[in-house]
Amino acid sequence: MLLAGDIGGTKSRLAIYREGDGARSPLREEVLPSSRFAGIDELLEEFCRECREPVTTVVLALAGPVINGRAAVTNLPWIVDGEQLRRTHGLRSVVLLNDLAATAGAVPLLSPAELHTLYPGEPADMGPIAVIAPGTGLGEAFLTREGTRWQTYATEGGHAGFAPANSLEAELLKAAWRETAHVAWEHFCSGPGIGRIYRFLRSQGADEPGWLGERLKQSSDPAPVITEAALTERNELCLQTLRLFLSLLGAEAGNLALKTLAVGGVYLGGGIIPRLLPLLVESGFLSAFRSKGAMTGLLRRIPVQVILEPRAALIGAAHLGLTRV
Repeated sequence: MLLAGDIGGTKSRLAIYREGDGARSPLREEVLPSSRFAGIDELLEEFCRECREPVTTVVLALAGPVINGRAAVTNLPWIVDGEQLRRTHGLRSVVLLNDLAATAGAVPLLSPAELHTLYPGEPADMGPIAVIAPGTGLGEAFLTREGTRWQTYATEGGHAGFAPANSLEAELLKAAWRETAHVAWEHFCSGPGIGRIYRFLRSQGADEPGWLGERLKQSSDPAPVITEAALTERNELCLQTLRLFLSLLGAEAGNLALKTLAVGGVYLGGGIIPRLLPLLVESGFLSAFRSKGAMTGLLRRIPVQVILEPRAALIGAAHLGLTRV
C-alpha cells in the first residue's frame, strides 16, 4: 500500500493507493489543515487511522527544498526526515521530493482537458519542460526526457535576484529594497507579492476607493480581495496590480525557459493562475515572456500551458511511488 501526499503550509492532500492502481485511482483521499498538527507524524497517524491495510511506502511532496532526504517545510515549523519517518512507522521506504518537482512529474500525465493553452507554439518532442507556480512563494522545476522516462529536477529559482525591465519596475525594486536587502522574483511573483505590488502602486498615487480600503483592512490576506475586486468589479488599481504581477511572472517564466532550454513547453501551476485566465492575455504576460533580446525568436516557439488540475502535485507523487519506488 502506498501513501502519497502533497504537504503545504495551509493544507495537506493525502491519498492511499494499492500497488498496481494508477495515480488517479486512490482508494481514499482527504485534505487536512496542516496547521492543526504539530508535525508530519501526527498528520500521517490521523490519516492512517482509517486505513484498513498497513501502509508500506510513503511518497511526500513538500513545499521547500529536500536535501539528503530531509526537508524544512515552508510556512510550517516542521522538519521532515525521511529515514526517521521510515524507522518510526516501520515502513519499507519513504521518499521526499519538492512539491514543484512532483507537479512537474505530473505534466506528462495530464490530459488536454486539464490544461489551458495560452500559446500553442512549436513544441520539440524530446525537449525539456519547465514548470513555474506562484503560491505562497514561487516554485520552479523542470523535466528532461531520458529514454522512455521523464526525470524531474527541483530548483529554488524563485529566490534568484529580481531584475527590472523598465522604469516602473525599477521603482518597484527600489521600494522593495526599503524592506529587504535581497529582493527575489518571489517577492512579487507570489500571493504575498500581489499585496506588495498593490501597496507600491497605491504609494505612486493610484486611487484606492474607500470600500476597497475597508475590505483590505478586514482581511489578513490582501491577494484574494484584490483579485475579486479586479475580476468582478473591474477596479482599476486592482487590475493594474494583477497586470503587473502577470507581466513580472511572464518575465521570470521566460528566464526559466532560457535557463532550462524548455523547448518542450512552459507550464504554469499553482492555484492563483487558473483564476486569472481572463487577464493572462491582456496582461502582457506573453510579451514579457518573449522579450529576451537575441533569444526572442526562440521564446516565440515555446508553448505555454496553464495547469488546471489542482491535484497535480499529488498525482506526480503517487506516480513516482507506483512506478519507481
